[in-house]
Amino acid sequence: NVAAGANPIALKRGIDKATSFVVEKIAAHARQVEDSKSIAQVAAISAGNDEEVGQMIADAMDKVGKEGVISLEEGKSTSTELEVTEGMRFDKGYISPYFATDAERMEAVMESAYILLTDKKITLVQDLVPVLEQVARAGRPLVIIAEDIEKEALATLVVNKLRGVLNVAAVKAPGFGDRRKAMLQDIATLTGGQVISEETGAKLDAVKLDALGSTRRVTITKDHTTIIAEGNEAAVKARCEQIRKQIDETESSYDKEKLQERLAKLAGGVAVIKVGAATETEMKDKKLRLEDAINATKAAVEEGIVPGGGTTLAHLVPELETWAQTNLTHEELTGAMIVSRALSSPLKRIAENAGQNGAVVSEQIKDKPFTVGYDAAQGKFVDLFEAGIVDPAKVTRSALQNAASIAGMVLTTECIVVDKPEPKDKAPAAPGGGGDFDY
Repeated sequence: NVAAGANPIALKRGIDKATSFVVEKIAAHARQVEDSKSIAQVAAISAGNDEEVGQMIADAMDKVGKEGVISLEEGKSTSTELEVTEGMRFDKGYISPYFATDAERMEAVMESAYILLTDKKITLVQDLVPVLEQVARAGRPLVIIAEDIEKEALATLVVNKLRGVLNVAAVKAPGFGDRRKAMLQDIATLTGGQVISEETGAKLDAVKLDALGSTRRVTITKDHTTIIAEGNEAAVKARCEQIRKQIDETESSYDKEKLQERLAKLAGGVAVIKVGAATETEMKDKKLRLEDAINATKAAVEEGIVPGGGTTLAHLVPELETWAQTNLTHEELTGAMIVSRALSSPLKRIAENAGQNGAVVSEQIKDKPFTVGYDAAQGKFVDLFEAGIVDPAKVTRSALQNAASIAGMVLTTECIVVDKPEPKDKAPAAPGGGGDFDY
């Protein structure tokens, strides 16, 4: 169309308007996920139709709640197990990306780490030297949670980390003011440590190892920190009771809400799925599938589920065409029709992968009820909700919005710089007439 003289900006406007219309319709057709069975179905599909994994994630959500934290770790046996342990997550990540231990995923994972908690700003590295030396001798990682760490002290920590002298990471303390002190005390209770505060007369340069908290594992990303601890159950319960009393006594609805948040973080715990497998390759594959399943499940709980298998988008084609003919004209209408043609693509591809004619299947589906779609495994049309073939509405919506955004950007871009593909050298024919194969 652009080559024939169509205005790319008007086309993009049409694509954007059509996308917004379809996104509204996806939300209208989404069914809220409220029961464990629906959660298990979403998780099973995302894990490659593994029903055992689906049920395990549903059980984990039952135990820690829909807002709870589900963590993955490598198990010691061949079977995958679920365990609920003491732990919490807060919305602060590492201060410097150099603390990441996994460069690909940009996260720092510390096993059996000590935790240093302080409500002061660390400016001088000299304050940290005594505790760093003790931790280095103990041969365990260290996570520092402080109000902030100034440049000089931070640079020293980063250099020690990069040289492999000490496995360390630094995180800003969550919350503000008195709430920050209370949250640090929550973490101290969870990990069996102390908050190093000048109010209590404790000084950083005099800290001993027994004042540090202990964890089973700490995972830090750029946005949040998850602490998994064990062995402090009685102290955690007592702290939760204390927070409950504060909730009953406070008059302010804002304070009540913040105390409820703290209680949920501390009492909810963390569901740990220990991934078991016979080989390392199988372990990695299983871990990735479980991760996909957890993310898809959380998306489903957030915005609901829709019929899967590309069906939702294909069903919305006639509605979009009718709306576009009524509300859009000229190039904007052309842009909307581009979206309309694209909506059937996922269903066509699924049908073709199953050995069917994609165009025929996508036409047949238009006359059927919204929840009915093509089950590629059985080669027939079924009610997808009943068959458990569902997608999170958020995933369907995001896929469409991202595709429209990229298409719009390419349309309105004069030129794109890309890597030139290198020509493949044809391998010489192997003796015995092997032919031109890429090995």
